[in-house]
Amino acid sequence: MRGKNILIVGILMAGLLMTFSDLFADKEKKMSDAITVIHSRKSVRNFTGQAVSRELLDKIVRAGMAAPSAVNRQPWSFVIVTDRKTLDTLNDGLPYAKMLGKAGAAIVVCAIPEKAYDGRKEFAVIDSALAGENILLAAEAMGLGAVWTAAYPYEDRMNTVRKVLGMPADIIPLNVIPIGYPVGTDKPKNKYKPENVRWEKW
Repeated sequence: MRGKNILIVGILMAGLLMTFSDLFADKEKKMSDAITVIHSRKSVRNFTGQAVSRELLDKIVRAGMAAPSAVNRQPWSFVIVTDRKTLDTLNDGLPYAKMLGKAGAAIVVCAIPEKAYDGRKEFAVIDSALAGENILLAAEAMGLGAVWTAAYPYEDRMNTVRKVLGMPADIIPLNVIPIGYPVGTDKPKNKYKPENVRWEKW
């Protein structure tokens, strides 16, 4: 009987060890996946033209809203564009966003100064830029491609975006991010430069 009890305890202990091992392995895998996504992100300028579903775009914007912001003021708003005519109009009006012609959608990240900490434009822009990076990483994680095309700080580009999207003059369209299914020609770059790293002091 005692031997049987020892056997049962041994089996239970082995099961617990396997469970803890699986938990640690899963945590390590998630960490590895996050690092992989960061290093796999690239500026995708070549798309297949396939539409991007509303469900995926919603997930991407939710990732944008998970970004940090000063005093958690979240001074941003996002315009999701899927209409082909609107995408083409933006394509025609923005000099460095010609990939919109083949993108399946676009997300315009907008900074709202009056919502920012201390009502400052600088905080609105910084916070919204963090949200924009989250959008780029989320797109990569989902197997999509994306690229940051700047509207801010160029008045002509910002005015184009405002006009096309019916945006108030006090809203800052920070960027237009074309999103779509990549053809596979754009590749990530290794940007690590040890000379840009300093430890403890400058």
